Amino acid sequence: MTVTIFHNPKCSKSRQTLALLQEQGITPTIVEYLKDVPSAAVLSDILDKLGLEPRDLMRRKEAEYKDNDLASEELSRDELIAAMVRFPRLIERPIVLAGGKAAIGRPPEDVLKIL
Repeated sequence: MTVTIFHNPKCSKSRQTLALLQEQGITPTIVEYLKDVPSAAVLSDILDKLGLEPRDLMRRKEAEYKDNDLASEELSRDELIAAMVRFPRLIERPIVLAGGKAAIGRPPEDVLKIL
């Protein structure tokens, strides 16, 4: 099974989740999403797998969220996803994909459910 982690090495939860995967004998594909920003299509697919809407996957305390009025109820799903592509710091982390499923590693142990 292919496992992918959308990872931020500066984030403690992301590092913990990566370590947990490695402890399970898994060598995941690591996507440093701040450098290799996922496309709108990839984010839409992740949201579908998580069963979430874009705001549920956004870090709402980031300056980009407030500065760009992303709390506005008038914004569409596509507009919110486009904002995550433009400002990848808004994307909650880490996200793990495995076996056609997705999980957010908050807490890190949550990713074990999809392995």
